[in-house]
Amino acid sequence: MNRFLKPIAVVAAFAGLAVAPLQAETRITYKSAKTTSSYYQMGVQISEAMKSTSGGDIIVTVEESQGSVQNVMEVRARGGDYVFTTPPVLVRLAQGGKAMFKDKGDPAFAEIRALFPIPSLTMHFVMSTQSGVTDFAGLEGKTILLGKGSFGAREGAKYLKLFGLEGKVEIADVELSGAVPAMKNGQIDGFVTAGSFPAPNVIEAAASTGVHVLSLSDEQIATSKRTRLVIPAGTYAGQTEDIVTTSLPVVAFTTTKMDDDTAYALTKTYWESKADMGAAAAWWTGVDQAMMANITGKIHAGALRYYAEAGFPISDAQK
Repeated sequence: MNRFLKPIAVVAAFAGLAVAPLQAETRITYKSAKTTSSYYQMGVQISEAMKSTSGGDIIVTVEESQGSVQNVMEVRARGGDYVFTTPPVLVRLAQGGKAMFKDKGDPAFAEIRALFPIPSLTMHFVMSTQSGVTDFAGLEGKTILLGKGSFGAREGAKYLKLFGLEGKVEIADVELSGAVPAMKNGQIDGFVTAGSFPAPNVIEAAASTGVHVLSLSDEQIATSKRTRLVIPAGTYAGQTEDIVTTSLPVVAFTTTKMDDDTAYALTKTYWESKADMGAAAAWWTGVDQAMMANITGKIHAGALRYYAEAGFPISDAQK
């Protein structure tokens, strides 16, 4: 048993219920991301916590995904055992039949409900200390690796355009997986990556070559139309000050097909296990009650029951 797991009887948390506890082996599918991503590993931690606290009565199987859009689309064919992760903005687009969901609408999208926030996709503009770059203006004339096809690559290219740097920065034709070696041998001055923080490739770069992760001004954050996020000082080697950057919130969702007791158990277990999960993986330490504001749609009735008991801040729009 992992050291961060706490044996708690989930059925004991169902205060006030006059019905029998959840039947043995309630099975949940948790669809997150590719197996190589931190989000897949988060799912594994949640799965282990759920199994431990329910005494094996609730089994969560983590399923690989090719992306957040796919996760939302699968709502159309899935049942009450389906939990998936995605940015709330994609749920809003699906429910409105817009963008990548145009002409692909389905009544099932209206039944999507949130359970809990998980670590956000956090933008990192990582520059080698040797480059001498400490702000976005300093990027001019430098060689940057954006990667290909990822959220971070698209977002990084967008920021260069928004901040007047399009055409003034050389974009390296290297995969993001080669960022740290390319920085070590001087092929690039920096790279852009997005994921939960602390990001493994940023940890490696900071420890091996020395880096400066750029902060954004309040004006730049407003221009990006993303959520402000602070990476605390000391997160990376040599980081003496907070890093102010942007993020894309990510939330675990299900649908109204899931029964209230299961949604309650999942939500309660998540929050009560989060601190211990954070002792094993630092990306959980940035998740707190304030992140409930990242949920822009409705929350599942079972999860709402837990939030009411625990005194979490819930808006009328989330009910």
